[in-house]
Amino acid sequence: MKDLALKYGCNPNQVPSKISVNDGRDLPIEVLNGRPGYINFMDALNGWQLVSDLKAATGLPAATSFKHVSPAGAAIGLPLSDVMRKIYFVDPEAELSPLACAFARARGADRMSSFGDFISLSDVCDESTALLIKKEVSDGIIAPGYTDEALEILRTKKGGAYNIVKIDPEYVPAPLEHKDVFGITFEQGRNELLINNDLLANVVTKNKDLPEAAKRDLVISLITLKYTQSNSVCYAFDGQAIGIGAGQQSRVHCVRLAGQKADNWLLRQCPKVLELPFVDGIKRADRDNAIDVYIGDEYMDVLADGAWQKIFKTRPEVFTAEEKRAWLDKAEGISLGSDAFFPFSDSIERAKKSGVLYVAEPGGSKRDQDVIDCCDKYGMAMAFTGIRLFHH
Repeated sequence: MKDLALKYGCNPNQVPSKISVNDGRDLPIEVLNGRPGYINFMDALNGWQLVSDLKAATGLPAATSFKHVSPAGAAIGLPLSDVMRKIYFVDPEAELSPLACAFARARGADRMSSFGDFISLSDVCDESTALLIKKEVSDGIIAPGYTDEALEILRTKKGGAYNIVKIDPEYVPAPLEHKDVFGITFEQGRNELLINNDLLANVVTKNKDLPEAAKRDLVISLITLKYTQSNSVCYAFDGQAIGIGAGQQSRVHCVRLAGQKADNWLLRQCPKVLELPFVDGIKRADRDNAIDVYIGDEYMDVLADGAWQKIFKTRPEVFTAEEKRAWLDKAEGISLGSDAFFPFSDSIERAKKSGVLYVAEPGGSKRDQDVIDCCDKYGMAMAFTGIRLFHH
């Protein structure tokens, strides 16, 4: 198939719309179910590249949850602890494949942003992964294949209209890519940069210690940034992205946005949050929204009289700012990647509040030494990668 007609483009008034391979080859994708749209395919194809890179870099199955052409979460298939299963709402007795673990992590990191996502998997979707996906509100999935059991499960989603796309894992795009803006065609070489531990060799801080787990997490953050709308930063820990800040004009705003998401991920692990007494039968989205509000500054929106009774069996105590700070202060060993250099040390100051100990950024700012000095103040290890990862 040379091209595939779509219902419309980014918006319903943008017609006609289609996808095709710009060098005239057949499309490397097959729609097995549903009718994916323009934005669906933008998410699917960016997500497929991300998980392919993660699999190549780590050797483990990978998953990502995409929304509006940026990842909400990305992860590799490391086992889930009991606490991880609880905050990701995975049955404690469920048998999970490595791919299912990757999906649970990717989807669970930022559940509010992942609502209505497009999922990308590096490996053939198996039954245990499909069973997790079945429970979530999602627009579709792309993978190199599906077991019969997984396909049967996924085809039941959205009343049978769930978008299921199969991609040829052997497909290699042309070295040049094109994009039209205002009737003008842009051309550039594809970003084929390989991201691996070699990029982390130039450690510029007094602390030179980058443990293997930190290198893995920094590589995950950098690969995630390669496919995230810039400016962007990514906090990573334990084999997954835990906070992604995308598309901000200011670097420190990226760090704050991603840092707040990382903080939320950490706070969700606090016993006070794990033990919230939700009413029976609460919908997953309502539960997720309530948790997000409860751990934020607008907590009275779910604790006020007349509100909490719809969500909780008994009214929870306020999660005070002091309690939250005390819990966050326990965090350590978190990694932070940036798609471009930090122009000021304010980003490092903010990152420290979320337990960041390891940093990877290109370097090249006039104020590099200020940033290095700030890292040294907190005992952080920072590598200058020498590469920028803008994505637009």
